[in-house]
Amino acid sequence: MISEARAEAAIETIPVPRHIALVRITHWIIVLSVVGLLVSGIGILVGHPRLYWGETGSLATASLIDLPIPFIIGPSLCYRPYHFFFAWILVLTGLTYIVGSFITQHFRKDLLPAKAAFRWNRMVGVALENLAWKRPDADAASTYNVVQRLTYLAVVFGLFPAFLWTGLGMSFGMTSVFPILATALGGHQSARTLHFVCVVVLLLFVMVHILMIYLAGFWRTVRAMITGYVPQGGRAR
Repeated sequence: MISEARAEAAIETIPVPRHIALVRITHWIIVLSVVGLLVSGIGILVGHPRLYWGETGSLATASLIDLPIPFIIGPSLCYRPYHFFFAWILVLTGLTYIVGSFITQHFRKDLLPAKAAFRWNRMVGVALENLAWKRPDADAASTYNVVQRLTYLAVVFGLFPAFLWTGLGMSFGMTSVFPILATALGGHQSARTLHFVCVVVLLLFVMVHILMIYLAGFWRTVRAMITGYVPQGGRAR
C-alpha cells in the first residue's frame, strides 16, 4: 500500500507540457511592454486629461469626457518617447506571436474552439460557470474553455489591431502619409478617445484574467508560464 501511494504521488508530480516557448517568451515581453505603456500613458494623459471627438480639441473647445485625474502640464513630452518605445516592442512582439502561432499551430491546437463548442447553450453555460467564480478542477484547468478561447482570440485579432490603428491615427507623422488612419476614425482626437477606450477594455480583460489565474491556482499557473510545465496533478491555465 505504501509503495502504491508513493508511485501515485510520483506520477502526479511528473511535469506535463503546458505552454510552448513562443507563448511563454512573448507573454512576458508583452506583460512588461504593457506595464511600460500604462505608466508612460498615464504620464501623457495627465498633461491633458480631457477627451474629445473630431479632429481638434483644446481647453477652448467642449470636451467629450473630463477624466477625474490631476491636470499637470509638462510631463506629457517627457513620457512620449518611452510610450513609443514600449509601443513598438508590443507591436513587434505581438506580430512575432501571431506569425509564430500560425507556424506552430498554437491557434488551432490551443485557442480555436471545436465546432461542437459553438453551441449557444454550451457557451452560456460556460459563461455562467465563470461568473460563479468557482475554482475549476484539475481537468477543467488543464485547457481553455470556449469562452476563454474566444476572448483570447478577440484580444489578439480585435483589441490588438484596434490599439495599433488608434495609436497610428494619433500620429501626425503617419497620418500625413496615410490620412485615412485618422479620418476613418473621425479625426485625431477621435483616435485618441478610442485609444483610451481600448485601454479601459484591456484593463478589464487583465483584471478578469488575473482573477481566473487565481482561481486556477496562481503559483502553478505562473510557474507553467515560466517553465512550460506543470505537475500532472495540478495543471494550470
